[in-house]
Amino acid sequence: MDSLVIAGKSFRSRLIVGTGKYKSGEETARALEASGAEMVTVAVRRVNLDRSKESLLDFIDPKKYFLLPNTAGCYTADEAIRAARLSREVGLSDWVKIEVIGDQKTLYPDVTATIEATRVLVKEGFTVLPYTSDDPVIAQRLLDAGASAVMPLGAPIGSGLGIQNVANLRILREMITSVPLVVDAGVGTPSDAVLAMELGFDAVLMNTGIAGAKDPIAMADAMRHGVIAGRLGYLAGRMPRKLYATASSPLEGISK
Repeated sequence: MDSLVIAGKSFRSRLIVGTGKYKSGEETARALEASGAEMVTVAVRRVNLDRSKESLLDFIDPKKYFLLPNTAGCYTADEAIRAARLSREVGLSDWVKIEVIGDQKTLYPDVTATIEATRVLVKEGFTVLPYTSDDPVIAQRLLDAGASAVMPLGAPIGSGLGIQNVANLRILREMITSVPLVVDAGVGTPSDAVLAMELGFDAVLMNTGIAGAKDPIAMADAMRHGVIAGRLGYLAGRMPRKLYATASSPLEGISK
């Protein structure tokens, strides 16, 4: 399959997975392996950076996985900026998924603060991938701020509702062509991942859809196949929709 390219870096897998909510570090490691993902997100504020103690990072091989620190749990631009700087200072990465939450109940992003944090961090040399709403105007503002990808939600974080905003995502795909688009949040089943990819999105980021499944390892494998199927289906180009039936075996040319 064709590669995903973000900020000049190439990835074979178009599935990006999170590392929260698993029952153990061992389960996390097994799920990552089954997913086939190459990029994994780690929440800076929830990772024990004291390497003298057991940490989530003990179960993620940095030679195998590209670490994408995220600013989960931040509610202001300043908090997100500090978290990103900390991740770089301790050697995690100079890439960051910016996540600034504006509402505790819905976990919808504070898009104004997200734009501000993106602008500051890009100027400081970070490669910034912001989690945002499905508003195409906001997406353009993030591009203007220097974002290397735009990551709109498909549904509220951790909801598992699947893609609820198909029309808006189609508009985003039509309008944004200069950087990758990644559906981030809301995916609950492999069919959700297929739909995201069939809409022409470049990748899918998920955590709860895998970690919250009854069998996270099996679900990670299923999501891997869903992303692959959706991407191949998009590249192949679907058949035209027709109002009436067309025979699969036409009668033309059949001798009577």
